[in-house]
Amino acid sequence: MSRPRPGHRPELARGGGDGVLRLAASAEMLFLDLPFAERVRRIADAGFEVEIWDWTAKDVDELTRTGATFSSMTGYVSGTLADPDGAAELLRTAAQSLTVAERLDCPRLNVHGTGLDGRGLPVVPAEVVTPAMWLTAARTLEQLARLGERAGRVFTLENLNTAVDHPGTPFARAADTIALVEAVGSPHLRLNLDLYHAQIGEGNLVALVERALPLIGEIQVADVPGRCEPGTGEIHHPAVAAALGRLGYTGVVALEGWASGDPARALDRFRTAFTL
Repeated sequence: MSRPRPGHRPELARGGGDGVLRLAASAEMLFLDLPFAERVRRIADAGFEVEIWDWTAKDVDELTRTGATFSSMTGYVSGTLADPDGAAELLRTAAQSLTVAERLDCPRLNVHGTGLDGRGLPVVPAEVVTPAMWLTAARTLEQLARLGERAGRVFTLENLNTAVDHPGTPFARAADTIALVEAVGSPHLRLNLDLYHAQIGEGNLVALVERALPLIGEIQVADVPGRCEPGTGEIHHPAVAAALGRLGYTGVVALEGWASGDPARALDRFRTAFTL
């Protein structure tokens, strides 16, 4: 169970009426002028759950002392899905990540088709994904789901875009991640459906949410172009929020985007867009 922090009011970040939507925000992309633990506190004080990336670069003990509710973290340190050596490394570091997730009481651990470097580029790029790579990826994800089941956690497979942010990343499209999660068929492997990436790569977001809903572990958002908060680009996020309400989605929606100006105002705009 999540540990509520004194004074933390998560209902502030939820949608209308019955609080249908739980909202989170990435501490990696907001309040960048502050030390990391203080970013976490600022997001939590605003009533949001908190998402982090690479735990190896963090003081985990300090993060636990913030009392924040952690929604998601990166679920591996290195490795890939689609070759045997890379898969073994991914599974090894996923096991390490599960130990940290237990300390943070973090329910979801995020993975990609391959590790990403500091610029978001794939450490093992693949312009062509072969049938053998698909089979290896599915087998790796099956093993990952078993690790999650034993630990009582959920791994989420995130779609990315290859046109702007992550060229050469295998299994990047939402269609790819959906196919892999369906093939594994485990409640301990779900989708991290990132609608910023999907808008760049595929579009038709409401239909995508409808298609993917049974497989979604969480949803991430940011506007296009620029990857900032809702209201700064072309996506009509209130329509997405309305679709989620209509579909009965009760999971987390997370802002994984930069602030176009003041981070506190960015969080307010995000909350407004996803208030039903």
